[in-house]
Amino acid sequence: MAMWVFGYGSLIWKAGFHFDDRLVGFIKDYRRVFYQGSTDHRGTPEYPGRTVTLEPAEGEVCWGVAYKIIRKEDQEAALEHLEVREKQYDMKAYLDFFTEPTATTPAISNVLVYIASADKKLNKNYLGPASFEEIADQIVHAEGPSGPNRDYLFKLETALIQIGCEDEHVNDLADEVRHIVLKRGTDHLMKTGVH
Repeated sequence: MAMWVFGYGSLIWKAGFHFDDRLVGFIKDYRRVFYQGSTDHRGTPEYPGRTVTLEPAEGEVCWGVAYKIIRKEDQEAALEHLEVREKQYDMKAYLDFFTEPTATTPAISNVLVYIASADKKLNKNYLGPASFEEIADQIVHAEGPSGPNRDYLFKLETALIQIGCEDEHVNDLADEVRHIVLKRGTDHLMKTGVH
């Protein structure tokens, strides 16, 4: 029996495991939010980055990709990879996956999704909501073993555009981060006297 895994963050552009098929689609009643702290990839324990998780949101949809994995050995390897990669995500859910916006019947049921819960007892890296400006500023300054946090945001923005998804939250956040980086660069040039 095939296994399906839904990616809504970095899994969209970098699966990291063998898969047999990849479908673009969405899950219902969730939205993508930058509420999860990253202390192992895009930040440090002293200065965590922000990565996406899912938040229940009735009537909303979260676009991403679902990966089909057929062979048992590939499924085991994928799960082993994901358990390490997604170790800061404390919940697994099995959700319906849709490919057509008007569909009432899912294209695939029981798609595995990793979610970082808002429960601080189970998820010590949950950062939660903050102002738009605070989230953007944290993304600008955070950096970890996988690189700058802003690269994660920009890659997510690009990956969503490539699959034909318009995510206003991601796009607006990316624009704000670009604005901060540009302003910081301009301020630095003014302080050093380079024009």
